[in-house]
Amino acid sequence: MSELVKAELLRYLQEGRNTILWKLDGLPEYDVRRPLTPTGTNLLGLVKHLAGVEAEYFGVVFNRPFPADIPWLSSTAEPNEDMWARPEESRTAILDLYRQVWAHADETISLLPLDATGHVPWWREESNPVSLARILVHVTAETHRHAGHADIVRELADGGVGLRDGNGNMPAGDTEWWRQYCDQLEAVALGYKGDG
Repeated sequence: MSELVKAELLRYLQEGRNTILWKLDGLPEYDVRRPLTPTGTNLLGLVKHLAGVEAEYFGVVFNRPFPADIPWLSSTAEPNEDMWARPEESRTAILDLYRQVWAHADETISLLPLDATGHVPWWREESNPVSLARILVHVTAETHRHAGHADIVRELADGGVGLRDGNGNMPAGDTEWWRQYCDQLEAVALGYKGDG
């Protein structure tokens, strides 16, 4: 039974990984790098961040460090360095690293039982030890959280929306329908008096 649970958890994690990468498809370099929120959220930075997340949670935590150096994980990295791509960091290199990290993570997941214990050095001591199951759920939730960010950032970049390739998961509607829909929401927001 635990192998079935592990396979299902891994399937959900992989769906999040695939969605994150899909959100960059077809965009020029400018659009994958540019900040589209006041806090600088950008598509390539989300991928870079998630590469570091998986390297640490499925590497360091279970004493299986990712074999390559990831500079933005060092103690000397600048604040938020994992959330944007430097000029010398290519999209291809970051996407390739993410795929390599997730292959290493998948090895950890495959090798260990769900009740295997690890230690998260950056968590409070009372939150440790952790199980592989807990970390799988944690990383899957974080990946899907950032996939949601990527949905919004992609829509801001070029209007592209959708759950995954081939599944927009959006109501059918042309530009005029969406304009009227947004106008309706704005009118409701302006006219809402609340309950207090």
